[in-house]
Amino acid sequence: MTRSIWKSTAPKTNFPALNGNLETEIAIIGGGITGITAAYLLARSGKKIVLLEAGTISGGTTGDSTGNLYAMVDKRLHHIQSKWDKETAARVARSRAQAVNLVEELVNEHKIDCSFKRVPWYLFSETDKKDKTIEKEIDAAANYNLPVEELHELPIPVKVSTAIKVEGQAQFNPAAFVRGLAEKIDSTNCQIFENSEVHHIEKEEELVLSTSSGTVTAKKVILATHTPKGIYGLQTALYPYREYAIAAKLRSGNFPDGIYWDTEADFHTSLRTYSKGNDNYVLVLGGHHKVGQEDDYSRFFGKLEQNARRYFDVDEIEYKWSAQHYKPADGLPYIGESSDENIYLATGFSTDGLTYGVLSAMILNDQLNDRKNEWSDLYKASRFTPIKSTKNFIRENLNVAKQYLKDIPGKADAESFKEIAAGQGKVVEVDDEKWAVYKDESGQLHCQSAVCTHMDCIVDWNDAEKSWDCPCHGSRFEATGQVIEGPAFSPLDKRNMNPKE
Repeated sequence: MTRSIWKSTAPKTNFPALNGNLETEIAIIGGGITGITAAYLLARSGKKIVLLEAGTISGGTTGDSTGNLYAMVDKRLHHIQSKWDKETAARVARSRAQAVNLVEELVNEHKIDCSFKRVPWYLFSETDKKDKTIEKEIDAAANYNLPVEELHELPIPVKVSTAIKVEGQAQFNPAAFVRGLAEKIDSTNCQIFENSEVHHIEKEEELVLSTSSGTVTAKKVILATHTPKGIYGLQTALYPYREYAIAAKLRSGNFPDGIYWDTEADFHTSLRTYSKGNDNYVLVLGGHHKVGQEDDYSRFFGKLEQNARRYFDVDEIEYKWSAQHYKPADGLPYIGESSDENIYLATGFSTDGLTYGVLSAMILNDQLNDRKNEWSDLYKASRFTPIKSTKNFIRENLNVAKQYLKDIPGKADAESFKEIAAGQGKVVEVDDEKWAVYKDESGQLHCQSAVCTHMDCIVDWNDAEKSWDCPCHGSRFEATGQVIEGPAFSPLDKRNMNPKE
C-alpha cells in the first residue's frame, strides 16, 4: 500500500456526499488545490458554487505532490525562453511568483497549519563537467530579476560541481493547506461534497452533472480534475507521466530546508527536507516514465531508497507514493474556457501543479467574474501553437498509436488464469477479448474488460500501485476496475465469468 506523507499527516475532512438534486451558478469537479482555491475565490466574490470531489479533499494528485512552490518551472525557464521568447518566460516567472504570494497570504489570513515557509531553491549538478543547463538557467533567472547565487557546495550531504540558489521560494504540506482552506470557504455561497464522483456531464441548455446519488445543474463548470474528464481534442496535446517519491525518516542529521533539483540523476530529480514533531525526513523524488508503459514499476521505489541511503543516514522508509502529471505540447499549461462552451479547464501543469493550480484559480476567478486577467492570454486553453508543439505532438501521438497495437489478437500477459499469483493482475485473452484479471490475496479473481473506458486502449497492470493504468491518455483504475484518475468517467466493464483454475 502506498501513501504520501502529506495525506497521512493532514487533518481529516468530513464533508457529506451529494444526495439529491441541486442547481447552482458554477459547479467545480475536483477538490484538489485548483478546485478548492477556485471555490474559495469565487465564493468570496459572491458566486454560488457546488464542488464535487470523487474521494476526499486533496486526496488525489495534490496530496501526492512534492509540497514545493516556486517561480521556476520543471523544464527550466531557459527552455520556456528558447521555445517561446524572453517576455513569455518572464511572464511565466512573474505569474507563478504571484500564485506563491497568494498561498502565503491565505495561510497568514486564516492561520492554516500547513508548515508553510519560505525556502531557497537549488539547481545542482554532480558531474565534474561544466553544466550548460545551470549556465543557461543563471542567465535566464538574471533576466527575470530572480536573486541568483552561484555555489559549489550545498547544505545537504550531496557533492556537487556547480549549483545555483534562488531565495524566496516556498514549501508547505499541500494536503493540510487545501483541507484547511476548504474549511474557510464561505459556506453560504459554496457547498462541498466528498465521495461524489461525477459519472456524466449532460450538455443541455445548462450543464447537468450526474453522480450515483444526485445531480447538479449549473450554468458553468470548472474541470479541476488535472486532465479534462471525457473526450477532448486537447488530450492529443497532453502527455501523461508518473513520478515516484519516498519519505525517509532520518536516524541523524537535521538539514536546512530547501528545494533541491538535480540536473543529471536518472532516479532522483529532486530532494527536500521535512520535519514532523521530533522526526526529520528527506523526500526523494524521481523515476519519470509514461503512464502504463513499464514492465517493473516497483523498481522505482527501490532506486529512490538506494539513493536516499547513499546520501543520508536513513532509519527507515516510512512513506512511498507516486503521482501523475500531464506535459503540455508547447510547454505551458492550458487554463480557461474549453472548446465546449461554459466548460473551463485547468490542465497541462507538468510537475508544477501546486503553483499552476493556484494560478489557474486566480485566472478562472477573474474570467468568471468578467474581469480582465493579465495572464489569461498567456495560458489560454484554446490556443493553437503548431510551431511550438509539432515535435512533441508527433512523438507523443505516435507513442499512443503504438499502444493500440496491444489489442492485436494473441497479445496478452498470460494464457490462463492459473498464471496469475495472489496480489497480481494480468491481461488475459478470453474468447478473442482482452480481460484485466486481478487475483486478490484470498485467491478470488476479479475480472473486467481490459479496454479503457475513455478511448478503448488496453490497460497495463501496475505492480507498485496495484492498479490498471492506461498507456494512451493516463486513465487509471483500481485492481477491481473503479476509476482512480484520468479522463475516464466509467469503471472498467465487469466480466462475470469466473473460470476454474
